[in-house]
Amino acid sequence: MFEDGDHLAIVLKREHENWILSDEGHTYMHLTYDLDEKDLRTGTRQRIITNALSSFSVSDRSGELLTPIRDGQYGDALYSFVQALLKIADVTFLTRERVKSTFLEDFREFIEKTVLKERRTFDWHEPEHDPEGLYSVDCRIEVPAEDPIFMYALQSDDKVKDATIGLHQYERWGISHRGVGVFENQEEINRKSLARFSDVCDKQFSNLATNKERLSKYLSVAGAIQ
Repeated sequence: MFEDGDHLAIVLKREHENWILSDEGHTYMHLTYDLDEKDLRTGTRQRIITNALSSFSVSDRSGELLTPIRDGQYGDALYSFVQALLKIADVTFLTRERVKSTFLEDFREFIEKTVLKERRTFDWHEPEHDPEGLYSVDCRIEVPAEDPIFMYALQSDDKVKDATIGLHQYERWGISHRGVGVFENQEEINRKSLARFSDVCDKQFSNLATNKERLSKYLSVAGAIQ
């Protein structure tokens, strides 16, 4: 079974002259209960899945996972197939640091695909007032004839506090901007930290996975996308 108690789906069937085991697409479908399907194809999650497929000689046929039965070794094939499916399912149970890494990768990849290279600067800081980068912005996005967008990827209470302090500091320095917060999961953020951040932030997105279309639309309306 998967960690949540749902059973693995494994079917023995014959294709042409060979017997194979198939999950009939169930494993990826199960993962998409918690993850966006696109996120399975990029970053850390993709590497975990690719390594599992390679290690256990499993092939991916348009989302259906398959393994052949060789030399009549049905038991060995079943054991390896189960191990592969459980290993792939581990992408939903990454450690906190691995999740953090994946979220930041996903955030950066989304910005790279959405915003023109000449308009975006990752890990930006104001060179005159903050030469050491103490109040860095995860991504500064230039907008013609408008205030730039200061976008933060927010995966923890500490990061929200840092972003709040940074936006306050830019206000004190009189640097025009529009603050945008993209959360990994806003529901996990301390309410007091979130309230303080809301005072200095112009726009928030509760998570990245289900808000990519809304975020793209916001950037387009804001003038950040041609």
